[in-house]
Amino acid sequence: MSDFAINVQQLYRHFGPLKAVNGISFQIPHGSVCGFVGANGAGKTTTMRILASLDYPTLGRAEICGYDVVSYPEEVRRLIGWMPDHFGNYDHMTVVEYLDFYARALGYRGKERRLRVQEVVDFTDLGSLAERFSNKLSKGNTQRLGLARALLQDPQVLIMDEPAAGLDPKARVELKSLIRVLAQEGKTIFISSHILSELGEMCDSLLFINGGRIVHHGDAESMKQNTDNGGLLYDVQLLGDPAELASWCLLQPKVEMIEARKHGARLRIPSSDVQDAADLLQRMVKDGLKITEFHREERNLEDAFIDMLGKIDRESRTPSVPPPLPASAAPSSNYDAL
Repeated sequence: MSDFAINVQQLYRHFGPLKAVNGISFQIPHGSVCGFVGANGAGKTTTMRILASLDYPTLGRAEICGYDVVSYPEEVRRLIGWMPDHFGNYDHMTVVEYLDFYARALGYRGKERRLRVQEVVDFTDLGSLAERFSNKLSKGNTQRLGLARALLQDPQVLIMDEPAAGLDPKARVELKSLIRVLAQEGKTIFISSHILSELGEMCDSLLFINGGRIVHHGDAESMKQNTDNGGLLYDVQLLGDPAELASWCLLQPKVEMIEARKHGARLRIPSSDVQDAADLLQRMVKDGLKITEFHREERNLEDAFIDMLGKIDRESRTPSVPPPLPASAAPSSNYDAL
């Protein structure tokens, strides 16, 4: 068996001038849960489609349990369960008929097929919906149906692209519970989501991609630490128009308003000294702001992600000046002419 369930080395996928995936490398150990995070258009879905053998890389290598996705697509498809962000249903086909159809396509026959369909129906709690038309389900139940289909062949690696998108809070909790059970069974799960707090709770590691490049790979705590700018966050609530607080912040050289809220704002101050926070509150009151709440907040993954993107954006806009070449390395006139 390969050392890694997923092994990606210098993977590129270009669509003309668009560099959707631009030289990424990472490894996911067997039996772990990895969250794949990035803004829309960052390269998440393209990477996942390559891993599912549904797209070809421009350059580089991707392996599932040691099998190259380009050279051995059939072996890869036997090992994975693929849950895309959107998938089609069929008119006038019930939930159990839908799963039975895919079980037949996977080669299950007779009693074994019926047992396998029943197992995934029970696991995803679709029993009460078994006779309902598959294209008439709610968003949450549709996602459970997609998960059931992905689990039919009992895959070693489960690749899930935005499975929680559009789900209500109850459905998200149910999906998270199912993923935890699968992880306890030893399956490797590679899951993309925009709900970073939930990923932080259930993932062993987080993989952040931006502009087709990996910008962080580690656990949730290391993510927070690596992008921490040394400041502290405070939730401030006040009586009156919150715009007054926003205007006041603009005049303060060491106060940053990072999020407007219904009755106040979320602020960052660069100092970790509690005395500076006390001075800040004193200035607010002195300047006539009617503060009703002022308390420190823990930094979350959303903060870390936004900070990281901001840092990358600032670095991209800072021109880099290469060091001058020594005289012996100066380009020749022939090279200049090319």
